[in-house]
Amino acid sequence: MNDPKPSTHPPALARQRAQLIMQGRSGLLSAQEAARQLGISRKTYYKWERRALAAMVEALSDPEHGRPPRPIDPEKEALQRQTQELQAKLEVLEQTERIRQRLEQPDKKKE
Repeated sequence: MNDPKPSTHPPALARQRAQLIMQGRSGLLSAQEAARQLGISRKTYYKWERRALAAMVEALSDPEHGRPPRPIDPEKEALQRQTQELQAKLEVLEQTERIRQRLEQPDKKKE
C-alpha cells in the first residue's frame, strides 16, 4: 500500500488518522502497518485507537432529553437554603403566637 503523506491541515490529518485506524480495526492493515503509516509506535497506535473508539461511542450516544441543567451558583443556593430555614422559623413563630393568643382569651364558658 502506498504511504499517504501526512497533511498539515488538522481536519484532514484527523480524517487520515481515523481512516488508518478504521482500516486497522477492519483487518485491512495490521496495527504495526497503521502505526508505521502514522509515524507512531504501535503502543501509541493502540492508545489512539482506544480514544477514537471511545469518541465514536460518545458521538453516537443518544443526547440528553430536555433542557440542559442550569449552572450551579453557590451563592444562590445558600440564599435559597437560608430563605427556606427562615420560612420554617416564621411558620413556627406564627403557630406559637396563635396558641399564645388562644391561651390569653378568656374562656367564654366559665362566665
